Amino acid sequence: MPFYHKLGKIPPKRHTQFKKPNGDFYYEQLFGTIGFDGMSTNSYHEQRPTQVKEIKAQYSIAPKVAKANNMQSYRFHGFKVNQEDDYLDSRKIVLTNSDCNIILAAPRKSTEDYFYKNTDADELIFIHRGTGKLRTHLGNLDFKYGDYLLVPRGIIYKIDFDTVDNRLFIVESYRPIYTPKRYRNWFGQLLEHSPFCERDLRQPQELETYNESGDFLIKIKKQDEIIEMVYASHPFDVVGYDGYNYPYAFSIHDFEPITGRVHQPPPVHQTFETDALVVCSFVPRLYDYHPLAVPAPYNHSNIDSDEVLYYVDGDFMSRNDIDAGHISLHPAGIPHGPHPGAMERSIGKVKTDELAVMVDTFKPLKVTEEALKIADNDYYKSWLE
Repeated sequence: MPFYHKLGKIPPKRHTQFKKPNGDFYYEQLFGTIGFDGMSTNSYHEQRPTQVKEIKAQYSIAPKVAKANNMQSYRFHGFKVNQEDDYLDSRKIVLTNSDCNIILAAPRKSTEDYFYKNTDADELIFIHRGTGKLRTHLGNLDFKYGDYLLVPRGIIYKIDFDTVDNRLFIVESYRPIYTPKRYRNWFGQLLEHSPFCERDLRQPQELETYNESGDFLIKIKKQDEIIEMVYASHPFDVVGYDGYNYPYAFSIHDFEPITGRVHQPPPVHQTFETDALVVCSFVPRLYDYHPLAVPAPYNHSNIDSDEVLYYVDGDFMSRNDIDAGHISLHPAGIPHGPHPGAMERSIGKVKTDELAVMVDTFKPLKVTEEALKIADNDYYKSWLE
């Protein structure tokens, strides 16, 4: 859960007059969620944030579903997704349900000619390759390999890359994304046993402010469509804000793993949650230290959730023939577990250097046409001896 943050100039009391040095008014905007009951931020703008000059194109970006009712385990070769110049064009939905989209993106270029706003969903952008800067109307965040960028719905942003070889794993969630409630007290503070704390969450510290008039294109996502709207003032005209609703970054390398004498279940790796899915971080860690411990995970049935594992780096000890950028899908309703030989190989090992991101969804995921382009269709046979 984000905590209170203040950046730039704000008046001493909200909803009161706030004037520029020349006597003109700044314009206040409440950027809030769940009606007036959720997290919110009060921002102050050089110009009215409501000045729409033109509504242009409107077109669908809905995923094309290939398998709506899937019971097959898959491996997808994520790095086989083609690179594209444009950031939005590069985003390929590979798995989807009514709560989320799981997206792979390999953009070559920064967003230059437009701004982007997702009104449908929070976006959790994991940086697998590339460095750069996330620029938003509530401030900027530098990013690098291993960073999660949490972009709440409604944030207007651009993304600037330093490189052309960029690989992103994106969870687009229609339910708000929070830190796990098991790690927070009733005030919202992260507890002592949490695998990360507020010091690890990077808030925007750089605020770009432009008092400019002209034609500013914002591509807005709503209900699986992009709607192009031209505004009369620069979207980054905020002089200051305070509140709880803003983008932030967290590095997977700052996740401190929880270990035990015997194998710990996946919830100890939990990093983010909604009421429809959880996101976990598997990081380098010591193995279990019971004298008869089996470090490899035990076979388990996915009764209530589909499990998606995105392999980032290192040697994932429970799988055979897995490389960086691979994605495994183990659907609800059938068991899965270590590949043949993995359990035996794990015995006696003292640590792992694996790095991976896991997404468990509580509704079944549909497999898209984009996913089948990069699918290993025989992966479900890989447990045969």
